[in-house]
Amino acid sequence: METKKLLEESGHYLMHTYKRFPLVLKKGRGMKVWSWDGKEYLDFVGGIATNCLGHCHPKVVIAVQKQVQRLIHVSNFYHIEPQIRLAKMLVTHSFADKAFFCNSGAEANEAAIKLARRYFKEHVGQNKFEIIAAVNSFHGRTLATLTVTGQDKFKIGFDPLLPGIRHVEFNNVEALKNAITKETCAVLLEPIQGESGVRIPEPDYFKHVRKLCDDNNVLLILDEVQTGIGRTGKLFAYEHFGITPDIMTLAKGLGGGVPIGAMLTTDKVAEAFQPGTHGTTFGGNPLACAAALATLDVVLEDGFVLDQCKRMGKYFKKRLEDLKKDFPEIIADIRGMGLLIGMELFRDGAPIVTSCMDRGMLINCTSGNVLRFMPPLIVTEKEIDSLADVLEQVFDTLS
Repeated sequence: METKKLLEESGHYLMHTYKRFPLVLKKGRGMKVWSWDGKEYLDFVGGIATNCLGHCHPKVVIAVQKQVQRLIHVSNFYHIEPQIRLAKMLVTHSFADKAFFCNSGAEANEAAIKLARRYFKEHVGQNKFEIIAAVNSFHGRTLATLTVTGQDKFKIGFDPLLPGIRHVEFNNVEALKNAITKETCAVLLEPIQGESGVRIPEPDYFKHVRKLCDDNNVLLILDEVQTGIGRTGKLFAYEHFGITPDIMTLAKGLGGGVPIGAMLTTDKVAEAFQPGTHGTTFGGNPLACAAALATLDVVLEDGFVLDQCKRMGKYFKKRLEDLKKDFPEIIADIRGMGLLIGMELFRDGAPIVTSCMDRGMLINCTSGNVLRFMPPLIVTEKEIDSLADVLEQVFDTLS
């Protein structure tokens, strides 16, 4: 079927929930994808930080192939061997004692919200239920996660939302301190605000947040849906800040492209969930867990992928900083950690995304004027150079 026909049928049969580019992707390998009409692209979007090992990584493909021949799905009424092994691997390499599996980041955050409220209902009664989140945050599109998301544009038309949610400025310790009350049960934050333009906190911010939570008997929930699984150069972003959360959520890169989410927590907090209090049909199914196990095996193997992420992140930022020197009238700021990098512009970023796509580069724009780069962790200097050269060409036409 030709591209034009596919685009026509997409418009006819699919709900218009996405502002899609007129591009139909057919296959991918590593950093590269190919459109239906055969054009090759370098992918610096990575499924929105999801394809952490690139497209169709051989170990993930083999793991999925083997698992699909054994067992695709069974109910959580029964024990599932790949799920048990994945939980052990995540617990072994994190602060946590227990894991709960679901299908997406929104589901993981939903579970975290429910767990925090349930924990305090079990321990102190009905009145400790409030959750504090950050302005400009993004936590998902269910009604609960939409409520804790700190961006009004996502909430239009969905009132009334979940009660008991408050927002404060990110990276502002005093604002958080003044917002905590005796009714606060949890603080929910992203280590780096990705959707709002790759906003990175001060180095000591989370140490202050951790102390405020401890002093006020409040749980700290970290949404690592975008930052987890090596994206920042460490397996989890909280490791950069010298603290541990009480609850952490994961998704995106965890399955190497296969949908899976997870919520991790301590034994003490996990006790609030007992049989019947929470669940999901597909969460932790054998197929998704097999993909996640293979992904983690590669990410953790001799530290290679994490080291690669750190090195390529530094190199990437340097190339972008060089562009900033050459185009100060276009580029306002370069910021990021590992391979989650933002380039803030003095202008609308959408035309630049289109121009790069026309030249064989897939990039993302968020918040209107921030180019967000989330390539697979296997990206090389040569591929980064190719993107930098294309950006230079595009900026030349603008200046």
